[in-house]
Amino acid sequence: MTRDDFRFFHRLRVRWAEVDMQRIVFNAHYLMYFDTAVADYWRALAMPYDEAMELLEGDIFLKKAGVEFHASARMDEMLDVALKCSRVGNSSMAFTGAIFRGEQLLITCELLYVFADPKTQTSRPVPPKLREMLAGYEAGEPLVDVRLGGWDELGSDARRIRTEVFIDEQRIPAELEWDEADLASVHAVAYNRLGQAIATGRLLPAVDGSAKVGRMAVNKVLRGWGFGEQVLRALAHAAARRGDRELVLHAQRTAIPFYARLGFAPRGESFVEAGIPHQEMTAALPLAD
Repeated sequence: MTRDDFRFFHRLRVRWAEVDMQRIVFNAHYLMYFDTAVADYWRALAMPYDEAMELLEGDIFLKKAGVEFHASARMDEMLDVALKCSRVGNSSMAFTGAIFRGEQLLITCELLYVFADPKTQTSRPVPPKLREMLAGYEAGEPLVDVRLGGWDELGSDARRIRTEVFIDEQRIPAELEWDEADLASVHAVAYNRLGQAIATGRLLPAVDGSAKVGRMAVNKVLRGWGFGEQVLRALAHAAARRGDRELVLHAQRTAIPFYARLGFAPRGESFVEAGIPHQEMTAALPLAD
């Protein structure tokens, strides 16, 4: 088994609490590593787990786990935990896992999960939509569809995401969140294969070839998986198609590295907006891939 057998990898660093006196990882911790990777596997499928399982009317329970040891990991090493869904039965899902140190295979694992009623834990058939998501991910298919439209078309989904992120999570006053610009903007909403809205943003009308992007928001549990980038690129393409020359945005300080990676550069001094430090950033169109 090699790294080429997998497309999903979760990276972690071995911590002191996970090793013995010889600085070798306790065997039981490898199952914890795989369990952590499984949680991120669902995020890679663009699934906010709790909401998705409620929609699918079930939950997933581990039925069996088997681990084979080839070599030991040591304190402070960086490890890659690989996973793939190797088989979907009537009510079961089998995952193959492997832990690598660079190219060296250290651990292999077989995990068997059962889709079941969350209250009685009695098995249920794996829903067709979940089968489709698992097969699509392993085949390298896109799992997110970014739709562009007006507020009348996408506003209800955009409003829900923005309410959860800006009003509920960041405590921004509602009167600062909603404005008349929503009616004039192009909105983008990203949907997973269950039809759940997971990310949004808006593009305001351009002024002298400069268009402002704003209200970028991603479901809390799915941040860092590229879904915000897909929304931003969809808005950038829309701006380029209508002839805009540059994009401008007000980045929250914690999001500056995200926008910088996509080609945005700071302009001017930082400032406070809605009680949160921001930095104006700009990028020429089209954005580099």
